[in-house]
Amino acid sequence: QAWLVESGGGLVQAGGSLRLSCKATGSIYSINGARWYRQAPGKQRELVASITSGGSTNYADSVKGRFTISRDNDQHTVFLQMNSLKPEDTAVYYCNAEIDTVVVSKEYWGKGTLVTVSS
Repeated sequence: QAWLVESGGGLVQAGGSLRLSCKATGSIYSINGARWYRQAPGKQRELVASITSGGSTNYADSVKGRFTISRDNDQHTVFLQMNSLKPEDTAVYYCNAEIDTVVVSKEYWGKGTLVTVSS
């Protein structure tokens, strides 16, 4: 049994910063690959950033140079540092990851955290 819990969303002015956290909880051994997605009102869900178990990262073109994905393996947590935020970054942000427990490895989704960027 495992699940992902996101936190850190909120309201911020354009140009500001937020740090999102995604913590795996339950009977956790480790997190493998992890990703942050976002879904803006009326739009499709899109991949924002990904990180492998070895720490390699990839970013959507729209956030390169502004967002940084990272992880703390001891705390079973993945982060998304968001700087120079723009109104178009407004969305619900979702964490997605493969979690190893003692008995199984499977993919989980968090419930999402809302980020609103005002102009």
